[in-house]
Amino acid sequence: MEDMKHSILALYRQGGDRMYAGEPVTQLAHAWQCGRLAEKSGASAALQLASWLHDVGHLWVNAEGTPTLRGEDDGHEHVGASLLASVFGRAVSEPVRLHVLAKRYLVTTRQAYARKLSPDSVRSLHLQGGPMSEAECAAFESETYFTDALKLRVWDDLGKNQAWFDITREEALTHLADLMAVVQARDVTQI
Repeated sequence: MEDMKHSILALYRQGGDRMYAGEPVTQLAHAWQCGRLAEKSGASAALQLASWLHDVGHLWVNAEGTPTLRGEDDGHEHVGASLLASVFGRAVSEPVRLHVLAKRYLVTTRQAYARKLSPDSVRSLHLQGGPMSEAECAAFESETYFTDALKLRVWDDLGKNQAWFDITREEALTHLADLMAVVQARDVTQI
């Protein structure tokens, strides 16, 4: 478990300065912003960590450039959830796994939501299955972490502010390490 925590921190040290595909922020700034939005909203430590790490799969896959421009879906939500499940439990991994489905759900159920998506989010939406059918919406609504996934999705969409990263890289990584320790200290079967 400690190895995975160190691996996650290493991913952000090595790839955190990469620009977030199609957005005006780096991978680390986006992760930090999402985690801070969750914290400011009063989210549990597990949901804060899920918000921080929802795109860790992008760093793990390490695809060059912007995969959506090549018509590729890197499946980052599944990669990230798989990495996180055994270390931090379902309260962290499930919102990560579901955050792409949350985008598809919100596009289907809230017309104004689709108009607010960035160009890269629109491209990835089509690669990830597009709007949901009625049956897909019902299945998604029955997911245990449905509500957390919707919250994470909103923070994901908001966490792309070029001007909002007011701490150093090392301070951000220390905050992430501390949050991982808090979540891991709890019984992962109970979170």
